[in-house]
Amino acid sequence: MNKANNNSVKDASIEDVQGRHDVRQIPINRVGIKDISHPITVQNRDGSKSSSVASFSMSVSLSHDQKGTHMSRFVQLLNENETVISARNFHQLLQTMVARLEATNGYIEMQFPYFVEKTAPVSGVKSLMDYQVNLIGQIENGHVDSTLEVTIPVKSLCPCSKQISEYGAHNQRSHITVGINCSSKLWLNELIQMVEAQASAELYAILKRPDEKFITEQAYNNPKFVEDVVRDVANEFERCDKILRYYVHAENFESIHNHSAFALIEHDKTL
Repeated sequence: MNKANNNSVKDASIEDVQGRHDVRQIPINRVGIKDISHPITVQNRDGSKSSSVASFSMSVSLSHDQKGTHMSRFVQLLNENETVISARNFHQLLQTMVARLEATNGYIEMQFPYFVEKTAPVSGVKSLMDYQVNLIGQIENGHVDSTLEVTIPVKSLCPCSKQISEYGAHNQRSHITVGINCSSKLWLNELIQMVEAQASAELYAILKRPDEKFITEQAYNNPKFVEDVVRDVANEFERCDKILRYYVHAENFESIHNHSAFALIEHDKTL
């Protein structure tokens, strides 16, 4: 018998301790792994693909009579195939996970930076702008659901400051975080552009002086409170038939205060 066969025999004789029966009669809601990095590919609207690295958290439910789950199966699942991210593939990953782990419920959360090439408004210089994406999914008793969350940095300018000041107005960088549940595919680029259009002005990684002038004046002519921003984004989401449920959270990192201002809107259009 060769060495490989010897190893197989030895492996088969090792007890699977986590497969033992548990007598405490206490089920576990979630058990799994957190913060494992894995390369992914994101399908873009124009047919191109973007590469990124995602941080995965994966878990399943555990019945009262099971001592433990098979942690290595989570990692094996990620390493089996190239992970191309789409709503359909993400749902398939959830279904495969609960089947492989012999569980009823399963949960996956993946966070990754998504880069978009943007063109400066005057000079035309191109640069990559990064956005933080969080894809959260769950399967419970056969029902699959997922939420796409994106944090979009923008520029905001205070209407009150503009109104009461003889010249100038305070402005700041803001984060608009949106989470959506869709009935059909909504591309990441499409969602980002929809949200950016509701800010006082967009942000860019590289700007020349003519671009700075343009954006400064654009924001000055388009002042918005944090309340205006969330309402305007929500208004766009209400008009989008693809979006079933959503939340919009805007946070202004105030330039004249040592605190932030925020606003939040949540709505389920199916109710």
